[in-house]
This record gives sequence, structure tokens and C-alpha cells, in this order.
Amino acid sequence: MAQNTHSMARTLDLAYIAAGTALLAVCSWICIPMTVQFTMQTFAVFFLLMLLGGKRGTASILVYILLGAAGVPVFSKFTGGLGVLFDKTGGYILGFMFTGLIYWAAERLSGGRLWVKIAALTAGLAVCYAFGTAWFMVVYTKAHGTTALNVVLGWCVYPFILPDLGKLVLAVLLARRVSPYLKTGKE
Repeated sequence: MAQNTHSMARTLDLAYIAAGTALLAVCSWICIPMTVQFTMQTFAVFFLLMLLGGKRGTASILVYILLGAAGVPVFSKFTGGLGVLFDKTGGYILGFMFTGLIYWAAERLSGGRLWVKIAALTAGLAVCYAFGTAWFMVVYTKAHGTTALNVVLGWCVYPFILPDLGKLVLAVLLARRVSPYLKTGKE
């Protein structure tokens, strides 16, 4: 009986990870045209972590990145492949893993307090920005020569801060509303 329960829990884990990966892919295809176009990827990352927990949410992000690396068109504008990851903005996609890992660690250490989860998502976003910006600068410099950090931040970070913080708030609110209806069994 215990083995059957473990098997069912494992199946549930895999189902949630697969659904999370699919949601992340769909959200990456949603492009919001504003002064600077942005996708709903960060919303999905925040939402998955809040809803599924650090372990399953991070696993969903990893599967998403691996599928994209394998060429499945899960990234924005229906793209995929190593070329996307190794291009200028690929570091931001890889940076989602840092968001997941930071959230997972904070969740484990804090016992799941809401303010710690929100702080972890915010810190994860900052690390994602930092990693993605460093990646962008390395790739951009190789192709076009050096550019100032402030210029890159103006292209890649500053326009996205407010929308990303808005997506974080929306993800937290939505996950808290949806979670009572899901039997996630998260840590």
C-alpha cells in the first residue's frame, strides 16, 4: 500500500511538472506590446513557484529550458534551440533557474512564510537580471564591441522592472486563490 501511495505521489509530481512546463511555454508565447515588448514568462515562473512549490516549480523551469535547448519551440516567438540560449538574451532564460533555486531554498528554510516567498521571488528576479545582463554584455561585446553597463541596463532591465513586479504581484495573488483547489502536496 505504501509503495502504491509513493507511486501515485510520483505520478502527481510528474503531472504537475509537465503542466507547469506547458504553462511556462504558453506564457512565453504571449507577447504584450508596449513601449518595449515583453512576454509573460516571468509571470509563469513566479506563479509556478508559488503554486507548485520550489521543487516542482524549479523542475518545471528546468524541463522548459531543456526542451527549448533541444529545439522545441517553447521560447518567445515560438523559437527554440541552443542558438536562442547562447544568443544575447539567453542568459535571462537561464536566469529563471536561479529564481527557482533561490525560491526553493527560501521556502525550505522559512517554513513557507508568505513574506519570505515574495522576498525570494524578488531576489530571484534580481539575480536573473544580473545573470542575464552579464550574459548579454559578454555576447554583445563579442559581436559588436564593448558597450556601457548603463546602456545594457536601459535595453534589458529598466523597462522590465515595473512590468515584472506587476507580474509578481499578480502571480502571488492568483496562486493564493488557486492553491486551495489543487492538491499539490507541496512542501
